[in-house]
Amino acid sequence: MNVIIIEDEKPSARRLQRMLKSLDVEAQTMLHSVDESIDWFKTNTHPDLIFLDIQLSDGLSFEIFEAIDINSAVIFTTAYDEYALQAFKLNSIDYLLKPIDEDDLKIAVDKFRDRTPQKQSVTLDFNDIKKLLVNPIERDYKKRFSVKVGQHLKLINIEDIECIYSENKGTYVFTNEGRNYLLDQTLDQLEDELEPHVFFRVSRKFYINIKAIRDIVSYTNSRLEIKLNHYKEQQIIVARERVKDFKNWLE
Repeated sequence: MNVIIIEDEKPSARRLQRMLKSLDVEAQTMLHSVDESIDWFKTNTHPDLIFLDIQLSDGLSFEIFEAIDINSAVIFTTAYDEYALQAFKLNSIDYLLKPIDEDDLKIAVDKFRDRTPQKQSVTLDFNDIKKLLVNPIERDYKKRFSVKVGQHLKLINIEDIECIYSENKGTYVFTNEGRNYLLDQTLDQLEDELEPHVFFRVSRKFYINIKAIRDIVSYTNSRLEIKLNHYKEQQIIVARERVKDFKNWLE
């Protein structure tokens, strides 16, 4: 099965890729914008199945289908409300509501696999679907964490967090008060819960809050070192493969 992912939020794309791999589905190609997708479809064999985000960084993904004649099957990954999802149902389009649930993903993949060869491709009237879409709802990103402190639960607002990091198999938040608190989730589990314009995963160990950055310094091997307002327990190094995305994120 030839599968591609079109998703502008790279952490979400990587998470979906990992989830698909657990279902023995290899998504080798990930595209992140309308323009990049159009260029790719012009020079590559079209896939059997596309996992398609609706709203990309440079426009609606429907623009891809307006520019290129594509007959691939489509599973939408969307944050649109119930009326738009109802429209997808009426047009026999599979969809997954973000954040994507593993069980829902398996059902969607099984539904595709169960199709007869004659029905593997689909013809979708994207203009009609576009008209049925309402404005996307605001993504419900994490607003606060509840952490256990002794016999009490403490609420920590997202804006009070400088960074989130992993250490000794635990995940911790560090607040602008200089305190560490243990979380129940892993960094991977937080990928779809953190506002991407506020938090960036600079390495396997760290998410940082853009408002907490005090300084950015060149480091060895084309990497960068981040200095936060209060966190000084470990060096925070932007992994080399993430430097370009990090610079784009800053802008």
